[in-house]
Amino acid sequence: MTPIYRKIALRVIPFLFICYLFNYIDRVNVGFAKLQMLEELGMSEAVYGLGAGIFFIGYLVCGIPSNLMLQKVGARRWIALMMVSWGLFSTALMFVRTPAGFYMLRLLTGAAEAGFFPGIVLYLTRWFPQARHGRVMTLFMSAIPISGVLGGPVSGWILGHFSAGQHGLSAWQWLFLLQGLPTVVLGMLVWFVLDDGAEQADWLSPGEKRALRDDLARDEAARPEGAAITFGGMIRNPVIWLLGALYFFIQSGVYGINFWLPTIIANSGHADPVAIGLLSAIPYLAAVIFMVAMGHSADRRRERRWHLVVPLALSLAGLLIAAAAQDPGVSLAGMTLATAGALTGLPLFWPLANSQLSAATAAAGFALINSCGQIAGFVSPYLIGLIKDSTGNTATALIALAAGMSIGALIVVCVPAHKTLR
Repeated sequence: MTPIYRKIALRVIPFLFICYLFNYIDRVNVGFAKLQMLEELGMSEAVYGLGAGIFFIGYLVCGIPSNLMLQKVGARRWIALMMVSWGLFSTALMFVRTPAGFYMLRLLTGAAEAGFFPGIVLYLTRWFPQARHGRVMTLFMSAIPISGVLGGPVSGWILGHFSAGQHGLSAWQWLFLLQGLPTVVLGMLVWFVLDDGAEQADWLSPGEKRALRDDLARDEAARPEGAAITFGGMIRNPVIWLLGALYFFIQSGVYGINFWLPTIIANSGHADPVAIGLLSAIPYLAAVIFMVAMGHSADRRRERRWHLVVPLALSLAGLLIAAAAQDPGVSLAGMTLATAGALTGLPLFWPLANSQLSAATAAAGFALINSCGQIAGFVSPYLIGLIKDSTGNTATALIALAAGMSIGALIVVCVPAHKTLR
């Protein structure tokens, strides 16, 4: 990495990484709260699945408007507002007593978070040319598996440490409190840490700003013919919807795993929440290693297509192994492969999508594709909850997720190939 991009990466990526780390912990900690919350509140698995999934209805509805607002008011101001809002809504889940309250707060949290991820993807394109997107996205998105490595054991510890209840609060209430408030603090820090773009960055010299502008301009000029389309043309472009469908199937696996991994581990014979938290860290640790290795390999070889197909195939195999497993160790091994493959598919997807969009359509395009993927956040957990309620196990649901991964791998080879997507 050249000095200018090393300088930018060291300034921008660590803070965004921490923000995304808490974003993902906030999004999936409901999977750990579920281990105690459902019984205390008398909720069914289907109620939990619907509450986990309804988050993405708010996310879907507000995705494109939120990203357009980021363009209008600036990244720093809008990201700060989003983080403070969803941190407060997530913390308020500690006061839930009814399914209706659970649904409402999950819906509001999803609406508040809607523009964060596509906004960050767009934000990073203002700092790094496309040839560096694989490494940059894997560094940033490694926050997802690391949130599992750290969040699982910490969530398990919170549930175990506060199991007797303290200060009138149950352990699951402490979980939402202790993991929601840090997001509010980070949102306030955004205002002081981030710049809206290179021109506002007083830590870059005039020469460095000029070099970055030149690199981004060359990057835009080298985009494949037909990438510079209008928003209306993008809506009518089948490639955009193909990318949205691909992202849907990747996210189906990711959210199915994230929301139900603690339950799958518990069903394999582990009752101690601390043990469940520690075991849940194993698949995410494997995902960190695999994700970073594949991101570097994709950039080094300047190849995107097969670097995305391989993780999806790995996740497919892992889900089938976990579905068929009778031994807890084999089940965990299968979920480790499934998690590593599915999560690695996320950062390797975005360089492919970015190559299809011009700078003029990127804001709405990223949000539209991301919104298509987030539909899976509603469908996947709710489907698994219904299947588990009707069958008493998750094997059938895991097979359904595996089928989605196979469809996703087939879609990858159907996306039109350009010189950057061999």
